[in-house]
Amino acid sequence: MSKSRRLMITGLLCVLPVFLSTDRAAQAYEALSKTRAVVTPSMSYPGYLQPVTDAAFGTPFTRVTDPGQKLLPGISCKPAYCTHRYSSSQAWNADQSLLLIVNGCSGFCFLNGSTYVPLFHRTVPNECEWHPVDPALMICVAGSEIYTWNPRLDIRTAVHVFAEYKNLQFGPYKGNPSKDGTRLAVRATNSQGELVAFAYDIPAQRKYPDIKLANLSGHNGYCTISPSGRYVFCANATFDGTDTAYVFTTDGVQLQHWTEHHRPGHGDITTDTDGSEVYVGISKANPDKFHIIKRRLDDGAVTDLAPYGDGQHASIRNINRPGWVFVTYSGTYSEVAGHLDGTQLYQEVIALRIDGSGELRRVIQTRNAKYDYWSESHASPSPDGSQVIWSSNWGIPGGPVADFVARLSWPAPTTSDQRGNNPT
Repeated sequence: MSKSRRLMITGLLCVLPVFLSTDRAAQAYEALSKTRAVVTPSMSYPGYLQPVTDAAFGTPFTRVTDPGQKLLPGISCKPAYCTHRYSSSQAWNADQSLLLIVNGCSGFCFLNGSTYVPLFHRTVPNECEWHPVDPALMICVAGSEIYTWNPRLDIRTAVHVFAEYKNLQFGPYKGNPSKDGTRLAVRATNSQGELVAFAYDIPAQRKYPDIKLANLSGHNGYCTISPSGRYVFCANATFDGTDTAYVFTTDGVQLQHWTEHHRPGHGDITTDTDGSEVYVGISKANPDKFHIIKRRLDDGAVTDLAPYGDGQHASIRNINRPGWVFVTYSGTYSEVAGHLDGTQLYQEVIALRIDGSGELRRVIQTRNAKYDYWSESHASPSPDGSQVIWSSNWGIPGGPVADFVARLSWPAPTTSDQRGNNPT
C-alpha cells in the first residue's frame, strides 16, 4: 500500500468515530477533539483548470485562477494573488452558473460556475453582492444609491436614490443581503455628517430608522443584516483593540452588546435548526478562547462547537444547505500534533455541524503557508454546499496565491439520519 493511500485511510479513520457514534450528543464532540493531524503528503502544484484529487482525503479539486497570466483579452490577474473576495462573501450566483473573482482582477472577473473557464470582466467602482435568489442580479450600493445590476448584460436598475445620505456602503466588504434578497443593511453618512447604519427593504421601498454608529463604543468596522432580515449586526473595534459587536432590530432598538473580544468574529450569520439566528465564528476571549462557537443574536447565548484550535475563518454561504459551517484552519503540523486536548487540524477546511454534536467532514488540505492577508485561504462554500472555493500559495510564503475549488457530494437524508444533509 502506498504512503499516500495509508495517510488517506488514516485521516478517514480519524473521522469515522464522529459519524458512527451511537450517542452523538455525548461522544461526537469527544471524537472531534480527538481528531488527529494528518501529515500533508507531497503533491505537485496543480495545473490551471486541471482536475486533481486531494492526496489526504480524496476530495476532487481544481485550480481556477492563474496569477500573473492573462485571464481574458486585455485582462490579467496580479502576479501576487488572484482570488475571491472573502470567506463570508458569496462567490457563486444563485444558480451557481457564475463564479466571481475579485482580488487582483482589476475589477470583477466572472468564471463559469462549474467549469471555471473565464467568461467576462466588468469594471465595478463600488460594492456589489450576489442576489441570493435571482441568479442574474447583484445588489449594489454606491454614492447615494442602492441599485441592482445584471453583470452579464451590464445593466443597472435603480432601487432608491437618497437625498439626505451619501457615501453608502454595503457593509463595507462584509455585508450580505437577507436570505430572500429583499433586505440589506447600509452604512452611510447622514446630512449632519454622522456615520449611521440602517436597514432597507427593496420591494417595499422602505428605509428603516438610523442606527447612530457614533454613539457606540469604538470604531465601526461593518454592519450587515441577518438572513431573516430582522436584525442588524454591527462589528466595532474599541480604542484598546477589543473587537465587540452590537445587535439591533431593524427599527434600531439595541438587543445585544457583546463586549468580549472577538466572541465570536471572523465568521458568518445563519438560521439555526430551532429558527433562531446565530453568528458562528472564532472566539478570542475566555472561557472559550480559540474555540469555534455560535452565539444567538437575540439573547447572546453561546454554544461551543469545537475545542481550542487554529480556526481562522468560518463561512456559512451554504445558505441552501443549513446546519453546517465551513471552517478554515491555519497553523502547521508541529504546532497542533502534540495538542491532544485541542483540535488537531492545520491548513485544512472542514464542514462542521452547528448543532453541537461535533459531526464534521474533513474537506481539503489547503497547503497554504502563513504570510500575509492576501495569502489567507478564506474558504467559502457555494449556496448548495457542493463546491468550496479557497486560496493557497501552495506552501511557499510570499509565493503567488491562486484560488482552488473543491467538490463535495451530499446524499439525500436516510431514516438513520433524520436531520439530513449527512455528508460522505
